[in-house]
Amino acid sequence: MMSQAIFLENIEKYYRNSRFKSSQVLHGISFSVAEGEAFGFIGQNGAGKSSTIKILVGVSKPSAGLAQLHGLSVDDFRARQGLAYVPENPSLYDYLTPLEILEMGVHMHRVVVPDVRKHCLEWLSRFRIDHVATKRIRQFSKGMVQRTALAHALACKPRLLILDEPLSGLDPVGRKETVDCLQEYHRTGGTLFFSSHVLHDVERLADKYALIHQGVLRTVQSREALLGMNGRLAIRTYGEAFVEGMSRQSGNDWYGEVEPNALWPFLNMLQQAGHQVIEVKSLFSLEQVFLQYIQAS
Repeated sequence: MMSQAIFLENIEKYYRNSRFKSSQVLHGISFSVAEGEAFGFIGQNGAGKSSTIKILVGVSKPSAGLAQLHGLSVDDFRARQGLAYVPENPSLYDYLTPLEILEMGVHMHRVVVPDVRKHCLEWLSRFRIDHVATKRIRQFSKGMVQRTALAHALACKPRLLILDEPLSGLDPVGRKETVDCLQEYHRTGGTLFFSSHVLHDVERLADKYALIHQGVLRTVQSREALLGMNGRLAIRTYGEAFVEGMSRQSGNDWYGEVEPNALWPFLNMLQQAGHQVIEVKSLFSLEQVFLQYIQAS
């Protein structure tokens, strides 16, 4: 049985406003994240994503329920060993440089590497900020601060990486580079838990999704269950022969659509006709799924 990196059971959270009136923001949140899994936590602004994450990292206490990291209560400091966390708006010591921030993090996390400076510069290079490695952070834009925080988190070699809107403030190139780094972290066995409203990038990163709306967890499903079995699938191929159900786009490029339960027979037919399959994807996007759950609620 795969061990759990994150476990939440019946989490509730209440806040009091300036008039001491109680407001409930989380209603019985329950889910788990297995070690080595990439888990996308999706919801609108104010849905309860950040409140849940703050409970996980020990910044906030739940009003009720059980929250654990690697089998230990989040109240236990040992639960946060090997944890890296990047909030939506990182607050870094602006009088330090990116290199100093990373070196401090590596030492505090007791990461053993042959050359700490080289290790940190490599991560700064991955996020394309090695050219400002020795400049003060107070001179940086929001995107550069975000890159520094992400490089710091990954340089510490965490076994669990929790990110709250990790693509916030990044330009399109920065988003792609960040997604590539996070995919590599996941491929090498790291556990990734992140919230995001950039649903296209969530589709690329997550193995499983949790959809939260107005503090209520609407569903927790794998990518295949949530997307692959909802609606038709689009198929792009390259070949010469005509195959029924496929339409020529240009040259030898073909496009077709098929029901999920007819996918494998259709792929066998394409193979027999000498077609090379370029892409198979769901016509039902994560954004469409998310909107359906919101409307249903």
